[in-house]
Parts: sequence; C-alpha cells; structure tokens
Amino acid sequence: MDSSWDDLTLAFSHTSMFPFFDIAHYLVSVMAMKHQPGAAAVARKNPVSSWFTAMLHCFGGGILSCVLLAEPPLKFLTNHTNVLLASSIWYIIFFCPCDLVSQAYSFLPVQFLAAGMKEVTRTWKIVGGVTHANSYYKNGWIIMIAIGWARGAGGAIVTKFEQLVKGDWKPGGDEWLKMSYPSKLTLLGSVIFTFQHTKHLAISKHNLMFFYTAFLVTTKITMMTTETSVTLAPLEDTLSRMLFGWQKQFSWCEKKSETKPSSNGTGSSASKPIADASENVKKKHNKKTE
Repeated sequence: MDSSWDDLTLAFSHTSMFPFFDIAHYLVSVMAMKHQPGAAAVARKNPVSSWFTAMLHCFGGGILSCVLLAEPPLKFLTNHTNVLLASSIWYIIFFCPCDLVSQAYSFLPVQFLAAGMKEVTRTWKIVGGVTHANSYYKNGWIIMIAIGWARGAGGAIVTKFEQLVKGDWKPGGDEWLKMSYPSKLTLLGSVIFTFQHTKHLAISKHNLMFFYTAFLVTTKITMMTTETSVTLAPLEDTLSRMLFGWQKQFSWCEKKSETKPSSNGTGSSASKPIADASENVKKKHNKKTE
C-alpha cells in the first residue's frame, strides 16, 4: 500500500505542465486581465500594449525572480513555445469572433477546471523557484523562500508595477502593503518547501507536492463554489498575539508606572489627599482665630 501511494505521488510530481496546465494558467491570467475596466478597448486601440500586459500576467513570476537573482528580465522570451502559446490565448480571448472564448469560459465547470489546473502550476513554480535559488546560494534559505514566493505569486507584483507606469496604481491594492490570500498561501508554501529542501522537514518532496497541491485546489474550488473568501486570519491573529502581543499582556506594568512620582520633584496624584488635608487644617485654624 505504501509503495503504491509513493508511486502515485511520485508520478504526480513528474507531471509535465506543458501544454494543458500551462494553457489553463494563461487562460485564467488573461481572462482576469480582460475583466479589468477598459482592457478590451485598449486591446483594440493599442494591441501591442495589451499583448505586453498579457505577457506580464502570464510570466510575471518568472520576471520578478529573474530581477531578484540579477538575471535578464526578458529571459522568458527565450522559451518561444510558451510565449507563442500565451500569445495565441491572448489573441483568441480578445479578438475571437462573437467573443466565443469568453462565453465558453463563463460556464462554471470550465472555470473550476481552469482554476484548479492553475493552482497545480503554482506548486510547480514554487518548487522550481526554491530549487533555482538553491543552485545560486547553497542552503540560503531566506533567498530560497523569496524566490519561491516570487516565482509563484510574482505576477501580482509585476502587474501592479505595470499599473503604476500607466497611472492606474492605487496604494491600497499593493501586494507589498496588503498581501492577497493567494500570495499568503504562496509564501507559506515557499517556506514549507524550503524547509523540506534543506532537510529540516521530514517528508518526501513528492508527498509534500501532492498534499500542498490538493490543499490549494480544494481551497480554490471551495471559494469559487461558496463565493466566500477564505482567510488566514485565525493563524495570523495567533501569531500576532504570540510575537507582538506582549505589551497588551503586561499592561499592568504601565498602570504601575503611572502611579509612581515623577522625577522632577513634583508630587503625583497620590499626594493630592495629603495636600487637601493640610488645607482643611489651615481653614479650621483660621476660623478659631477669628
């Protein structure tokens, strides 16, 4: 039983992303781009600009990882097959007669299938980024985490830069300032795969890839089915209280310090009753003398 399970997960880890999973990734990315306001009009008026934006959506993670590793940012253009495939999908989405591709994509089963396959490619990108960074910096786990996260979720960062160039950027939607749920999951996955790669996590790579991919796909399909957003708020709140909540836990120290007299020679609030008592004594003495 164990050997059959290992054979299954090992075969899954050797699954090729080209062409079907790559097609799903390009389809979801370009459709997300088309749903942006004014994207269709830009494609008709300036198709070169629209194509370049689509390439950023499709290959943004690879571009960002190349920038971080001081590699040529246009390295993705050397993979002619994938560039032509992504360009073909961009063309049929924006210029297909009667908008047939968008109408076909509007069916929920098609969206579920494409979104699930895209999440599979996310795992492969994280693993590829961690392995690629390790070839440059042996066991440099911080760099491995950064490149794994950039390869898996860097498209959101690169497209925000493209919006900045066009003047459509808004600070509130920046991934650096407010990470989205997929970016957080990608960062978590990058940490896990880095620990596994550096032998700090006692699990085989193919089993980890299978479980992490199943978690990504299940979460994505659940969010699309229930139309609700899944968050990591419980985990984030727990870590926040553990790491940054000491000041609130020991708030009695602040109250105690407030009751101490100040060092400039003036009395604190505790000396007020004594002063009031002395004033009452003076008033009684004045009445007696009168």
